[in-house]
Amino acid sequence: MSAEKNLSIAMFWFEAFNAHNLEKLLSLYDDEAQHFSPKLKIRHPETNGLVTGKEALRTWWKDSFDRLPSLHYKVTSLTSNADRVFMEYIRMVENEENMSVAEVLEIKEGRIVFSRVYHG
Repeated sequence: MSAEKNLSIAMFWFEAFNAHNLEKLLSLYDDEAQHFSPKLKIRHPETNGLVTGKEALRTWWKDSFDRLPSLHYKVTSLTSNADRVFMEYIRMVENEENMSVAEVLEIKEGRIVFSRVYHG
């Protein structure tokens, strides 16, 4: 994949996420994709912060969207190469402090295979 194609995947990712559109968001992921998040580790300690597969991602994001209907990400920086996209954004939720976040999407054959979230 080219850096430009991976950048377009990231932009589509933000569009789907901010619309809380699970199907569009999940369409970007490989069936066996893995996702690591500190928030996941806190809310579901048994996962140690890591989930695998689209169904686990669906469950995680559906819960987030249901609990936090105002959840929105504002992009501040995107950097891509042929294998990954490094995304920086502001996590915004009504009645919560904004949070700086960095996330890496590892992409193979046009699908996200691994994502890692880092909170500032």
